[in-house]
Amino acid sequence: MAAAKVKASVKQIIDAYKFKLSQYPEDIFQTVPPISGWSYSEVYSHIFDSSLLSLIALSHAATGKGEDKPTHFVVKLILFFGAFPPAQKYKVPKRLIERVKKISKTEASDFILTVEKALEEYYPLIANAKANCKTKHPRLGYLNANQWLRFIEIHLKHHLKQLERIEKSFQA
Repeated sequence: MAAAKVKASVKQIIDAYKFKLSQYPEDIFQTVPPISGWSYSEVYSHIFDSSLLSLIALSHAATGKGEDKPTHFVVKLILFFGAFPPAQKYKVPKRLIERVKKISKTEASDFILTVEKALEEYYPLIANAKANCKTKHPRLGYLNANQWLRFIEIHLKHHLKQLERIEKSFQA
């Protein structure tokens, strides 16, 4: 998929996060949902922190600060199909779990703006990025700049579904 289409999709998904954020009452935003697990707040903390870290990795790959390493075939399939395998449960790497925290709706909104600015800053670097220059993802291995952008899209979509599960649990 062309980088411009992926970027447009990422922006659309971020808009969905902004809309959802506007709908959550502040007290519910930080409440552990009936299904347990992360609150809305923690999902926002994770997804936008991870997106920012991914954009930084994208910039490193795009500016030659990566390595010439292969991308695993399974990862190429994930990127091609645009989704994680449905039956597989992914564990967030420990170092990323340690970064997750409860944040306010204002902090979440600020985090979204930071990611949007980083996307606008780093996206143009993709045009001159070398496909073989890759930086390491903690679970997926080595990704080039285009692959990082696609991962961000897939990851944002994945956690949007998590927010929908949390919403349903509060409605039950």
